[in-house]
Amino acid sequence: MTMRNLRRWGALALAMTMIWGAGACGSPDGQASQTPSRSPSARESTSTDASVTPGTEQYRGFTLDNVLHSPTEGDIHFNMKLPGNADGGAPMALFLTLPGYQGLYRFGVGENLRTEDFAFTAPDYADNMMVVAPQLEDWQDTSARKTIALAEYLLAHYNIDRSRVYAEGYSGGGETMSRALGMRPDLFTAYLQCASQFDRDLESVAKSRTPVRLVIGAHDEYYGADPSRQAYERLRDIYRGQGMSDAEIDGVLVLDVRPDSYFEQRGASNQHGEGARLFARDPQIMG
Repeated sequence: MTMRNLRRWGALALAMTMIWGAGACGSPDGQASQTPSRSPSARESTSTDASVTPGTEQYRGFTLDNVLHSPTEGDIHFNMKLPGNADGGAPMALFLTLPGYQGLYRFGVGENLRTEDFAFTAPDYADNMMVVAPQLEDWQDTSARKTIALAEYLLAHYNIDRSRVYAEGYSGGGETMSRALGMRPDLFTAYLQCASQFDRDLESVAKSRTPVRLVIGAHDEYYGADPSRQAYERLRDIYRGQGMSDAEIDGVLVLDVRPDSYFEQRGASNQHGEGARLFARDPQIMG
């Protein structure tokens, strides 16, 4: 299931991934600049339910540490990059990327962007894309609810094409995003989970038929491939119970287990720690 495949459905399916400990990416000097940024939202002052404190630091085109003050979920920290023509009137695609453990907020502002590539490679596969990289506290329901609150705010305050809202999570971020997807599958056009496990009941996902791609190494050192295989088989069973044919199921569900040779041939010393570096730059996954 690639973006080209999902264009046939009238949407762009996005393959995404992330991890830490695997080739961090950075600016030429490895430092964030202090260049003032523009406000995350020209319409934020119209909201009576939530407000945003814009970040002031820039890193590789991202405005760092914007803070959504949610009346129900508290402060939500996120990094954001708007496309160059964001003010041109055309609806934008939205890419939400959740990092693993090393990218959580406690480890420093922008650490998710410094240690993972997906926020930077995703726009290569969709025109006019807004990229948002939250930095949350954990990978449980609290962070899942914050992800949902942030997505709802963005959809309400930006000109976003609701048919092009893509979610990605790697490792712990995949656990969080799977919970968010299970709670609100209607928010997302497609979801890519890498090197992780599905931490939510699959019934609501199957009911919405949100396209899901599960990518993992055959011998992922942290999770192993079995949780992804089990989620895949469970979803297939539910879809068969809905009367879907195998061909129809293949159109919304993909299990992509990468063999040991995939990592060995690319000089990867481990599968979990280097998956983000490889997956984010793999056109078969991303394209």
